[in-house]
Amino acid sequence: MTPMTRRTFLQSTAGASAAAFSPHLLQSHEPQLPAAFASLKPLGERVKAVTPGEFQGRLLRAQTLMAGSRPAFDAILVGPGTSLYYFTRVHWWLSERLLALVIPKSGQPLFLCPAFEEARLRESLVYPAEVRVWEENENPSKLLAAALADRGLRTGRIGIEQRLPFTFFDHLRAAAPAYEFVSADSVTVLCRAPKSPHELEFMRLACEATCSVYKLAFENLKEGMTEEEVSEWVSAGYARMKLRGEAMVLFGPSAAYPHGSKERRTLREGDVVLVDDGCEVEGYWSDVTRTGVFGKASEKQQRAFEAVRKAQDAALDAARAGRLSGSVDDAARSVITAAGFGPGYKYFTHRLGHGIGLDMHENPYLVQGSDTRLQPDMTFSNEPGIYVPGEFGIRCEDLMAVEPDGPAQLLTPGFQHSLEKPLG
Repeated sequence: MTPMTRRTFLQSTAGASAAAFSPHLLQSHEPQLPAAFASLKPLGERVKAVTPGEFQGRLLRAQTLMAGSRPAFDAILVGPGTSLYYFTRVHWWLSERLLALVIPKSGQPLFLCPAFEEARLRESLVYPAEVRVWEENENPSKLLAAALADRGLRTGRIGIEQRLPFTFFDHLRAAAPAYEFVSADSVTVLCRAPKSPHELEFMRLACEATCSVYKLAFENLKEGMTEEEVSEWVSAGYARMKLRGEAMVLFGPSAAYPHGSKERRTLREGDVVLVDDGCEVEGYWSDVTRTGVFGKASEKQQRAFEAVRKAQDAALDAARAGRLSGSVDDAARSVITAAGFGPGYKYFTHRLGHGIGLDMHENPYLVQGSDTRLQPDMTFSNEPGIYVPGEFGIRCEDLMAVEPDGPAQLLTPGFQHSLEKPLG
């Protein structure tokens, strides 16, 4: 099931009112793909699954960070979401019933699980873990506190992973007031932000697939097409590769809204065509934007594109191990301003980039003033843009990984070539 992102939400709200008057729009259908899309093939054996040993290594890394923190963590509580998958390989839908992973500072992890879901949980485990269950008429927060006490943790410092809903935290706080509850970000973000070679390979494959699909989409554009038709092409292209992905497609003045407009447009000569988003490989996302022009680019569009590309180069060079994350945004923004599209956020209206991995947007972020110290193998989007209201928007977005020495390296196959041929 494709997750509802803010981009798909923005697009779906526009389509919902039309669907209310046109019921046939609600019917699922396969788009008529250009013949060239038949060249897309699944990645197959190029994708090597994460091993149980890798998952266990992530758990041990978290425990090392917990013990080394000052003050130390006694345990971390993780609910359903990408961090749960990261540490355990368990995919779990967030619901009103509490399922929680407890990572203690030493020893086996502990799961608290609804009793009727126990078998499903156990078949997903890849390394030893204690599983405690609760029946529908029991208070899971009290049972979780009792489980911690049985481990010798009657007091202590418990980290809460950022995606755990407040209601679960609030109930646990009421059931176990002797604990100090704090954010677990200093452990979970430090685990997830630097990627392993295996994770980086997943992201490279996802970026490669995205660029392959985008290239076919741009090469087959025709006047009169709708944004939705091109978006459907991209999604169907991923499906041919046995991948899950989506695309936000914006034409002309709609591209001046970085995340789209409710105005639906058809393609006309001279329009910019902005295609954004990506696909996932083994849960790891690409996020790529390419902007082309249908026809001949104007002088202003070309000047904006050149500024955006130079800003990407500056960001790639600035994203070096040991530097502060905010300095990467500074480097890109100074190029945009020097080209006459400033000051500040006037035309480059958003931060330079975001961390990416199991979540398309995750910590840390490349934004002015952010003070995260960059580490090797941290991964980010590099996506400066120039947005001129009523005219056009141009954004180039690639993914990059911080190196131990020197500038960051691209995870995408390469930067955009030109407005006329965005993917060569």
